[in-house]
Amino acid sequence: MPDYIPNVRLRAWRNQEQLSRAQMAERLNATPTGVAQGLACDEERIRRWEAGEVRWPRTEYRLALTQLTGKAPEELGFSQGRQNESRIIEAQVMPIDALRAEADLYGTMQLAQQLQASDVGTGTLEALAEAVDLLCRAYPVVPAGTLRDRTQKRLAQINHLLAGRLTLDQHRELLVITGWLTALLGCVHYDLGEREEAETARRAAFEMGRQVGHGELMGWAHEMSAWFALVEGRYEDVVTAARMGQAIAGTSSAMVQLTLQEARGLARIGDRREADRALTRGAEVLARLPIPDRPDHHFVFDHAKWIFYAATCYTWLADDDRAEEHARETIQMHTRPDGTSNAPMRIADAHIDLGIIHARRGDLDAAVYEGMAAFDIDRRSLTDLVNRAGDLDRVLRQRYRREVLAEGFHERFIAARRALTSRQPELLD
Repeated sequence: MPDYIPNVRLRAWRNQEQLSRAQMAERLNATPTGVAQGLACDEERIRRWEAGEVRWPRTEYRLALTQLTGKAPEELGFSQGRQNESRIIEAQVMPIDALRAEADLYGTMQLAQQLQASDVGTGTLEALAEAVDLLCRAYPVVPAGTLRDRTQKRLAQINHLLAGRLTLDQHRELLVITGWLTALLGCVHYDLGEREEAETARRAAFEMGRQVGHGELMGWAHEMSAWFALVEGRYEDVVTAARMGQAIAGTSSAMVQLTLQEARGLARIGDRREADRALTRGAEVLARLPIPDRPDHHFVFDHAKWIFYAATCYTWLADDDRAEEHARETIQMHTRPDGTSNAPMRIADAHIDLGIIHARRGDLDAAVYEGMAAFDIDRRSLTDLVNRAGDLDRVLRQRYRREVLAEGFHERFIAARRALTSRQPELLD
């Protein structure tokens, strides 16, 4: 699993110009500096730049890049910082242990006694915020049903505090904490196919953010609306909700996520130019944010997620070469040496993207292999999985309806859809 921060701004520029890495290298070599210096840029050098392995190219390459793109190196995501500063900061608590850590924190707080108090101390609010943070970091790997039950339990406990005597500052801070927890609950509900409950939680999170003027929290509520619309096939609504959220989210992870959701909605509609522009805008906002020290947090947007979103956008736009490049890198970035993953749901989607690409290219065996691999992921958003598996199933049935392998995948897809409809995710195991 690479430990470099991907240079998404450079990648976004290349994607918007619709260049392969090899084509970009050729154009760099053909610039005035490239010709004068006899540059021998190749596909591998571009890959290393985009992967973040090289944060500050040599002078002659920086000059050639400016001549080619019309942008300064910094505008392309390069930095003069030392190479070791580009390494992604690892989380101090592994997500798989987050629930245990959160339970320990509540035990240490002796929350049961504090719930009977008439006021809330600063230490309590700080501990509550840390507990919510741990739950948000558990999202990528903890089974949705387990996380839903724990989140509901904590919300019930915190609501007792809201009903008590609080100062205005304490009330505001507790509303923000509750808002984040409610937003997380909405996401988990939607993962489980509990759509009405998810929408109720989303609206509640937005209202809490509105009451305290918290733009990022309100932005994430709009992002959830865009996500719901995307899964449900309301693509114009995706773009509308994403743009509404961008108007209030500020320079934040929510802004990046909303911009990338806009790109996905545009990709579904088939608007290549505007989707590329949205991806580029998202990369530019991301470059202005500090490197996250907890990239596993559900409401934090990290650089690797940009590549994951781009993979699906280009799959929907039928740009198979570009989609494959991003999907394979998504799997590589999120696979540990022992084969486990820190982002299994992203890997599942990447396998679906690869399955669709193989199906279009006529390789049924590889298409079904990738599709089945997505079903084998332990931590899954059943709603997203059924939606994306449906994309692959449609391609397989259009092209290989009478093939046994395609029929086998179709049966697996129908079983997943039945598990989602009946709200029995265990049927898929």
